[in-house]
Amino acid sequence: MTLRWIGRALAALAACLVVTLLLARPARAKGSRVDERLAETLARHGFTGEIESTLEPRLGRKLDKKLARLGRELFHDSILGLNEDNSCSGCHSATAGFADTQSISIGIENNGVVGPRRAGPRNQRRAPSVINTAFYPTLMWNSRFFAVSGDPFDNSEGFSFTSPEGMSLSSLPHLLTAQAFIPPTEITEMTGHQAPTSHDVVREEVAARVNEVKAYRRRFGKQFNAVKRGKPITYEMIAAAIAEFELSLTFADAPIDRFARGRRKAMTLEQKRGALLFFGEAGCVRCHAVSGPSNEMFSDFQQHAIGVPQIAPTDDPALSNVIFDGPDADEDFGLEQVTGDPADRYKFRTSPLRNVALQPTFFHNGSFTSLEGAIRHHLDVYKSATEYTNAHLAPDLRGDMGPLAPVLAAVDPLLQEPIELTEEEIGWLCAFVGEALLDPRATPKRLEALIPDEVPSGHAVHHFQ
Repeated sequence: MTLRWIGRALAALAACLVVTLLLARPARAKGSRVDERLAETLARHGFTGEIESTLEPRLGRKLDKKLARLGRELFHDSILGLNEDNSCSGCHSATAGFADTQSISIGIENNGVVGPRRAGPRNQRRAPSVINTAFYPTLMWNSRFFAVSGDPFDNSEGFSFTSPEGMSLSSLPHLLTAQAFIPPTEITEMTGHQAPTSHDVVREEVAARVNEVKAYRRRFGKQFNAVKRGKPITYEMIAAAIAEFELSLTFADAPIDRFARGRRKAMTLEQKRGALLFFGEAGCVRCHAVSGPSNEMFSDFQQHAIGVPQIAPTDDPALSNVIFDGPDADEDFGLEQVTGDPADRYKFRTSPLRNVALQPTFFHNGSFTSLEGAIRHHLDVYKSATEYTNAHLAPDLRGDMGPLAPVLAAVDPLLQEPIELTEEEIGWLCAFVGEALLDPRATPKRLEALIPDEVPSGHAVHHFQ
């Protein structure tokens, strides 16, 4: 009797398993089809998921970890600013993915805080993230610094900067090394309003101040034989160290990369569906490109006008270090500032999307403070801009906004028609951009570990919230 009961139970269990397998088969098959479609799509766009592994081969050497550590200290030390109240980290904070904690940057004359309670006069735009900039062929929101060859590792055709540098930094080995010459010379970022007019004089003064610090001389002496032999620290050495630190901030091994290398379970089904929308129906890849000079950074590194509402500090001059564009000084003309061509007005560089979820604000002026809001803006820029309110921004950015009509009149043809997606599809797209492009090594906790407790100069390190 007992054996017959056991036999019946086993037969029933087997039947249940068969039904379960039959029911599960379509779901697995559907997931498999999504995998196949996504793999084919990535291959068609030339996306390999291996861009990070090309860093050292393209540099032609190994990263120098000791030099990068020295660069990390300099990056967080306000000795590099003649105003002595701001460092690179004041606007590129480890707590925000080495991007800005503000909608619009606060540089000189700040309160020593980095985070929501940072205070001081504003500049004109927010500072973008430094992460993965090793692969960027253009830098800054209006691409005013760029490798003429289209390759930041290649100086054969020179590195182009605005005046007074021009092409004078072209002998340097990487675009980031050249760019490291600029921040200490920027009045609103680090130099202050009483700075010498000559950029070379500013850099000589910065180098002289670093030379006076015995702890820095010891550190530079370990990296540069000339300093070890008693020669002075040069600004070229300072730039090399800062650039090495920035090169070390390469975090390009996200779920999408692992999927492209064959690990199909690296992404969730929602992220995969979002990726197919990104590369397909939603058309995001048309600007957030991955092939060719884009170096799989999800940006074409070109300039586009996308109808972003215009944000500026309120009328009090003390609230801004910059005179904004336009008759009422409440506009940002973007690329036109570089080219002088009115056809370039309101154009800004396509934002690279890797690790974008680490940012607290989005677009050149931080007018949007959620990734979902920024994505939804792209889907219908006219509706989004017309309905936009700045009530969620910091108090000094809640005043009258700049004119909207000319901004919308200049919208790129790629975004002139709304992109129709369901709420579920928008959720998938957000999951892809926010999760599948985020390198797990770039979490705030891990990045915050790069903030030194103290710096060799003895200057106070900013208070990071």
